Amino acid sequence: MDESKVVLSEKHIPTVWYNLLADLPFPAPSALNPATGRPLSAKDLHTIFPLSLIRQEMGRQKEVVIPAAVRDIYRLWRPTPLKRALRLEKYLGTKARIYYKDESVSPTGSHKINTAIAQAYFNKKEGIRRLTTETGAGQWGAALSFACNVFSLKCMIYMVKVSYNQKPFRRSLMKIWGADVVASPSKTTVCGRAILKEDPACRGSLGTAISEAVEDAAGRKDTNYALGSVLNHVLLHQTVIGQEAKAQLKLIGETPDFVIGCVGGGSNFGGLAFPFVADKLRRRPEMRIIAVEPSACPTLTRGLYEYDFGDTASLTPLLKMFTLGHKFMPPSIHAGGLRYHGCSPLVSLLCRKKIAEARSYPQLEVFKAALAFARTEGIVPAPETAHAVKAAIDAAKTAPKGACVLFNFSGHGFLDLASYDKFLGGELTNFSHPAAEIRRSLKNLPAVRLTE
Repeated sequence: MDESKVVLSEKHIPTVWYNLLADLPFPAPSALNPATGRPLSAKDLHTIFPLSLIRQEMGRQKEVVIPAAVRDIYRLWRPTPLKRALRLEKYLGTKARIYYKDESVSPTGSHKINTAIAQAYFNKKEGIRRLTTETGAGQWGAALSFACNVFSLKCMIYMVKVSYNQKPFRRSLMKIWGADVVASPSKTTVCGRAILKEDPACRGSLGTAISEAVEDAAGRKDTNYALGSVLNHVLLHQTVIGQEAKAQLKLIGETPDFVIGCVGGGSNFGGLAFPFVADKLRRRPEMRIIAVEPSACPTLTRGLYEYDFGDTASLTPLLKMFTLGHKFMPPSIHAGGLRYHGCSPLVSLLCRKKIAEARSYPQLEVFKAALAFARTEGIVPAPETAHAVKAAIDAAKTAPKGACVLFNFSGHGFLDLASYDKFLGGELTNFSHPAAEIRRSLKNLPAVRLTE
């Protein structure tokens, strides 16, 4: 078989989602009800999530069957190809082999659609008529807009203001599929108005947009909230990526020495990496699993592993995760999907236990890597995806001869060209956070006393 591009047939679309919790040799900390300090119950979540997704969020079953209706929609783009970056290898002069799982071939151009379809399906099945959500760079907003259109649901999206202005064509996609989109913080919610009163020029953050979407959903019986990352059920749905990648690598006799994904909330990283974590735990401890984030929002590399709110206004449950503090306001980098103060509890746990490792890169280094990839492999990476490209390049440069590097090409950058124009024009800069600034943000962490 030609190893430059491994394409599976529709019959190879996974029939189940893989639940990493079933294979972990240690317990995962429970999410907490902030009012009681007790582990979260299904009742606590039912105001904004359907019961089917709550069961997936809290379940320990190793495999969750993918409904036929969801697999039918997956057939529009799945299985996605696994490609070998031969021209990039030649450019780098590396003896390593670089493969990437190309999730950019989806209708919306990114991996986000894998969970969007699932969440829209389960909400529709339980009688919900409208979904709200947040979005950073707009990949998740576009994905949920598409999914809501497929299942005839209304969709309300709170898009982080800096990305709302930077990436107008992602807004166009959302509107094409029938969604309503506002810049966050907005004047349509109580928490949005409060933030604007305190800071009229607020650029917004994913934490702020989550607050607005959750408030909106909690106030209407016909509406639920859909989340693009962080929570267990979201990463569960994304494991179709890693399952397919394992099958494709097996066909060509490869096993990865490096598994790499960019990280904001953790969905595309978890989707690729989780199916490989089981292999690392059982028989391949030498495999390196690398989570890559921007140095402008260094959650995993400079945050604390503590309980914190998932949103700015403290409306969500408390999650045990690496965090910079829920009041943290990241700078206006162009990787808008990675501007999140926290990280998936499961991804955080893997990093805490040294099963995965974290690294961060500044904006200019990331765009340089993106250009190298675009000029060799022909696809322009999204600024978020470019972080994984940078880490893959670094791994290939230092890896021993014959090493196999796998990364998730989570989305294309065809709607991020304004960012590339600014980079090519010398208008972009790197951002750094003084330790004192991060310490100030971390003072907002809630005092948590666990109640048995």
